[in-house]
This record gives sequence, structure tokens and C-alpha cells, in this order.
Amino acid sequence: MARLAQLQQRAALLAHQFYFRNSVVDAFRKKENDAAVTIQSWYRGCKVRTYIRYLHRVATVIQKWWRSYLGKKCYQRKIKLAYHDMKMNIYNAMAVRIQKQWRGYKIRKYCFNYYCFKAYLRAISETNDAVREALDEFAEMKEREEKKADLEREERKRDYEARKMHYLLSTKQIPGVYNSPFRINPDPWELRLQNAKPLTPPRPKARRKRVHHLESWLACTSTRSFPRTHILPPINRKQCQGPFRDISEVLAQRYKPLEPTLRVAEPITTLKEARNEFRKWDSAKNVQENIFLPFSSYHKNRKYIPSMHLSSKYGSGHRFRDENPAKWIGGKDFQTILPSFGLFSSYGKLYSKAGHIL
Repeated sequence: MARLAQLQQRAALLAHQFYFRNSVVDAFRKKENDAAVTIQSWYRGCKVRTYIRYLHRVATVIQKWWRSYLGKKCYQRKIKLAYHDMKMNIYNAMAVRIQKQWRGYKIRKYCFNYYCFKAYLRAISETNDAVREALDEFAEMKEREEKKADLEREERKRDYEARKMHYLLSTKQIPGVYNSPFRINPDPWELRLQNAKPLTPPRPKARRKRVHHLESWLACTSTRSFPRTHILPPINRKQCQGPFRDISEVLAQRYKPLEPTLRVAEPITTLKEARNEFRKWDSAKNVQENIFLPFSSYHKNRKYIPSMHLSSKYGSGHRFRDENPAKWIGGKDFQTILPSFGLFSSYGKLYSKAGHIL
């Protein structure tokens, strides 16, 4: 019992000592753990930094080799382009030299051969001289013929005037206008009036007798079904002398021909015909739009740039003035508002050439 009492008295001290020892051990364990963590973090940091430096070094080597490869490819491409340009320049210079030699030979041989050109000019000058002489002779002959025709025309006109003024001829009792007693010699027109014959009016043409049958008279198919009396013959009396004008001149002045306006003189389809002619001319002047590139392979990957005519929305097979009947609103073309007048359309059918109404 005594031993148990002693142990009970020492229980509080033992508990305190146990707690103190455990707390010291825990503090030392935590200190060691923190030290281990610090050592591990430093080691791992060194290891990671070493690996990152290694990766940087490897990436630098890869970039160096890749950039070297790209630089070599670019340099090779530039060398190829420079070689192609140099080759094209050489080819162009050689082509220019060949063209120069050929053109010089062609010009000297065919175009500007001195002796041939001299002979050609000599032949042209001789031909021109012969043609000029022939033209001068023809012009002189035409001038003589025109003068002769003018003289004959003037002579016929004077004869016609003399025949019209034959009533002014002198008689035995009364002297004429051109034979004045106060003149020493008579006027030349007096001699012309003596030689001329008086102008007589034209006789009316004998009309053709119309034969009327009994059948046409009964059926009334003719406008003159009923017989009519014959026209009395003209009285053969003497024509009065005087300055009478010709009947054709009087009728030409009285019945003047119709002078139509521009709208009537021109057909109504003039605009349509002009458009058709312009469309034919436009199709004949078509531009060739086939794609053409040089024979070199340098232009193989280049895109062909078409002209403005091909790049339009209308396409290459159509023209701006083409007609598409499928897109018309109506089934017929537009017509003019004012139709042609019936009177003007019968021009030339109701009038003769001299102006007489038929």
C-alpha cells in the first residue's frame, strides 16, 4: 500500500516529465524535417535548373541548324533567280542580235535596195508622166466637148427664143422691134427671126376609141357602161401670136412635185438597220482573248490576268449590245407610237414624174 501511495504521489511528476520529453522530441523532429525539406528543395531546384539549361542548350542547337537550313534554301532560291535572270538576259541579247542581223539583211535585200529602189522610182516617174499626159489630153478633150455642148445649148436656146418671139418680125408696113429705122444696120436678132420658124402649139393626141359591148353594158361592169357622144374635133383656127410660154413649163410650175419631210423620205426601219450594221461591224472587229504565256517555265505558277472585257460579268461570249429574247418582258419588239401616214405612204403612186395628178 505504501508503494502504491508513493507511485500515486509521483504520477503528476512523471506525467510532467513525459510531456516535456515528448515536446522536446517533437521540436527536434520538426527541426530535422524542416532541414530535410530545405535540403530537398535546394537539390531539386539545382536539378531542375540544370535540366532547363540543358533544354535551352538543345533548343539553341536545333534553332541554329534550322535557321541555317532556311538560310541555305533562301540563298539557293536567290541563286536560281539570279541564274534565271542572267540566262534570260543572255537569251534576250542573243535574240536581239539575231533579230538585228535578220532585219538588217531583210531591209537591205528587199526594202531599201538602192538599185531596185532607183529603178522602181524611175518606172513610177515614167508611168506618172504618161498618166499625167493622158489625163491632160482627156481633160482638154472634155473641156472642148463641154464648150461645144454649151455653144450648142446656147444656140438651141436662141433658136427657141427666136421661134417664141417670131411675132416681133418686121413686115412691109410696120418695122419690127429689132429693125428700127434709126439704126444703120438691123440687129442680128432680126436676121435670126427671119430664119426661124414660128413656134406652133402641140396638137392634141388622138384619143383611142373605146369599144363598149352589150354584155358589159347590161352587167354594168365597166365605168362607162352607157355609150357617150364623141368629143368634138378642135376648131382649126389661126393661133394668136404672142410671148406664150411652153405648156410643159406652165404645168411644171402649176403642179409641183411633193416634197416630203425627212421622216417620210426615210424608211421607218432606218434605226434598226443601222443597229444591225453596227452589230455586224462589232462582231467582225472581235478581239482575240486566248491565254498566251512565254515558253519559259518561270511563268508556270503565275496566274493569268484577263483583260477588262473578259473580267466583266457579261462573260467572253457575249457583247454589250447582244439581244436575249428569253429575257424580254413581251413577246414582240417595241413599236413606234405614231404610225406612218397613209397619204405619205402613197407618195409616188398617185403622182407622175411631171407632177400631174393621175
